[in-house]
Order: sequence, then C-alpha cells, then structure tokens
Amino acid sequence: MKICESAKKIISPVVGVFTGIFVGALIMLIRGFDPLVAYKALFMGAFGSVDNFITTLIKTTPLGLTGLAVLIAYRAGIFNIGCEGQLQLGAIMATVIGVTNYGLSDEMHIIVCIMAAMLAGIMFAMIPAIAKIWRGYNEIVVTMLLNYVAVYFTQFLLQGALREPGQMFPQSARLLVRLPVIFSVKRLHIGIVFFLLASVFLYLLLNQLSFGFRVRAVGLNPNACDYAGISSKRTMLSAMIISGALAGLAGACEVMGVHGRLVENFSPGYGYDAIAVALLANLHPLGVLASALFFGVLRSGAANMQIATNLPVAFVQIVQGVAVICVIILDKLPDYLRSMGRTTNAI
Repeated sequence: MKICESAKKIISPVVGVFTGIFVGALIMLIRGFDPLVAYKALFMGAFGSVDNFITTLIKTTPLGLTGLAVLIAYRAGIFNIGCEGQLQLGAIMATVIGVTNYGLSDEMHIIVCIMAAMLAGIMFAMIPAIAKIWRGYNEIVVTMLLNYVAVYFTQFLLQGALREPGQMFPQSARLLVRLPVIFSVKRLHIGIVFFLLASVFLYLLLNQLSFGFRVRAVGLNPNACDYAGISSKRTMLSAMIISGALAGLAGACEVMGVHGRLVENFSPGYGYDAIAVALLANLHPLGVLASALFFGVLRSGAANMQIATNLPVAFVQIVQGVAVICVIILDKLPDYLRSMGRTTNAI
C-alpha cells in the first residue's frame, strides 16, 4: 500500500506536466502555431547555453524556497498563501542590514543579513498563524491581505527611506555584501544550494523525525491530535515559523544574489507561483526540486519562445495551470471512485 502511495506521488506530477504540455500544444495548433517550434524555442531559452541554464537555476531558487514554505505550512493544516509578503519583508530586512556598515567581516555580514531576512519572514508569518490558531480567523484571507500590505510597504520604502539619494528610479543603494557565487560562475549564487539543502531538510523532518509525524497528524486531524496529547496549536505555529523563515530566505537570495539592491517589483510573483509549485510536487519536499525547475524552465524560456513564435509570454501560465489541475484531479480521483463505488453498492 505504501509503495502504491509513493508511486502515485511520483506518477501524478509527471502525468500533470505532460498533460499541460499536450494541452498547450493543442491550443497552439488551434491558434495556428507550430508546437514543436514553440517548445524547442522554450527549451533552448532555458537550456540552450550555459548562461540560459544559469538563468533557469536562478529563477528556480526563489520558486523552490517559497514552494517549500507553502508545503510545510499546508502539511500542518495551514494554507499559507502569504509567502509573497513574507518574501518581500525578508528582502526589505536584508537590504536594511546590507546597506549599512557594521564593521563586520563580509562573511559575518552576509550571515546577519540572511538571519535578519528569515526573522522578518517569521514575524510576518506569525500574524496569520496567531490569528488562525488562537482567534479562529481564516488564514487564506489574512495572508492574502498581508501580501498587499508587504508589496505596498516595499514601494513606500523605495519612494522614501530606502531610496538611493539622487536616484530617479525607486531602488535602494547597493548592498555592501553579496551572496557568494558557485564555481566562479558570476551569476549563479549560493541560494540554489540553500534550496537543495532545505528540500532534503524538510524531507528528513517530515519523514524521519517525530516532529514530522506531528505535522502530518495535525494536518490530517488537529482535534484527534489534541485528544491524543499532541498540541495542534504548537505544531501549527512551529510549521509557520519554518514556512516564514524559508520565504524570508527567498527574499534575501533575490536582493543579495540577483539584484544587489532592493528594486521595485523585484519579485514577479514568486510567492504566488509557490502555491502551484507545492501542489505540482504533490506536497513532497523532494518533488519540489522538480516542480520548481519546471516552473523555472517556463519562466526562463518564455521570452525566447515569444521571439521565435510570437506567442505571448503569458501562454506558459496555461501550461502551469493545466499541470497543477491535473495533479489535483489525479490525487483525488481514487477517493472519488471509491466513494462512487460505495454509493453504487448501497443502491
């Protein structure tokens, strides 16, 4: 039974991805485009050169970190769609620390920036967590509204307190420290390593440690856990702490590894796409490695596909949406068929 469940978690995302690609191809044919040319351009835009591949990995990093943030909260029974706001707050705090000289070594300065960004993400995640756990408010509504607060707060700071003096564009001064690069490749920063380590960490946490058992149990039935002596409130709060920390880390990676400063609209919606990344991975930490890469490929290669075929960049959203919907349907289909069978037998 366990083997069947594991196989389903692997097969359904694969089927979802290929279904999304197939439906996308059908839409292209209906619109008069050649899907082979379009997908070849998409692939070449993502993997056609070392520089393109690096761009894909750079876009994969925040998608993966925020995808893991959504995953851990969801497994504990909290639908955290506020990762975009937590990412924004993490980026702000990393900038505030990063533009100031504290007399620290570069290595220590980087660590302080990252820790401050993660703490900011945690504090922002605590607002909806506390509102849900102790007051019973719907976390979806609270996190969605807080996303707007964070985005507009970022714009407010870039128009005032954090704006670089004499700069006409809404951006901060350059950070004094940047994330280290990998193998002397100028643009590929160490954030991709953070993502890989976080995926393995969450896999071990959820599958090998007692805390992971409590998270899964609370996500399935918090009332039963309270009756059995497992504090659902403490478990949910702990999961949201990890979730906020990962989202804040994603924000730090963007400003410290990609832009070198805080700029307006530095995130094209990574925190929102994170929901689809987690669902496409079937809420499996190691599956997020593949789903984040898939979304990174679509984001990285979309522009090249548009140049080659005149297809709008937004077309990749269709492929993403169909893939996620297919995974959700496949995940719930066996339960639906069983319920239909019981209903038929009862009749």
